[in-house]
Amino acid sequence: MKRRDFMRTAGGATAVAAATAGAATPAAAQAEEPDFGPYLDDAREFDTTDDRRGQEEVTVAVGAGDEGLAYDPAALWIDPGTTVIFEWTGDGGGHNVAREAGTENFGFDEIIAEPGVHYEYTFTEEDAEENDGIVLYKCTPHEGQGMKGGIAIGDDVPTIDPAEAAVKDPSDFGTDIHEHWVGVTVILMIVVSLVFTFFTLKYGESPHTSGAN
Repeated sequence: MKRRDFMRTAGGATAVAAATAGAATPAAAQAEEPDFGPYLDDAREFDTTDDRRGQEEVTVAVGAGDEGLAYDPAALWIDPGTTVIFEWTGDGGGHNVAREAGTENFGFDEIIAEPGVHYEYTFTEEDAEENDGIVLYKCTPHEGQGMKGGIAIGDDVPTIDPAEAAVKDPSDFGTDIHEHWVGVTVILMIVVSLVFTFFTLKYGESPHTSGAN
């Protein structure tokens, strides 16, 4: 291989590695979401907050997901005055809707398993003023299985950059690797390309390579 051809190849490999590093960087955030803290980190069916501001009624399925052990949507953002209808699916056994801890229960605290609409609650300005407008709740029998939910009330709630909230362990996506290995691999690719380039420039082409300059 000619020296200029090698330089072109090595440069291309470095460019590809740099592009890969850029692709591994999370995309910029498009909007903010309510900050529910770490409570919903292991909540089933929770990915992003379902923004339902501007709606008078919202329905939350109780006993959602493949195993019936989730609320859907798990996280809501609503206006004061919105009525949330908790509708039991009948899946996953007996469920309830209970505050996380320490405050008067806003939900239907009886553990039931029959399908149908069993409870509705209208969130008020007072709810929006309590705990910065963030309400956390759970299914008491299945909290340990991730049956948790959260509701943000009003516009004046603490928010978080969803790009930060979306960063998860790669094993969550079926790839059991450390999140830094992608960056380490890219750096190694760049270093190897530079080392080959250095030795080619210093010692010239191999005597066994055809088509010398």
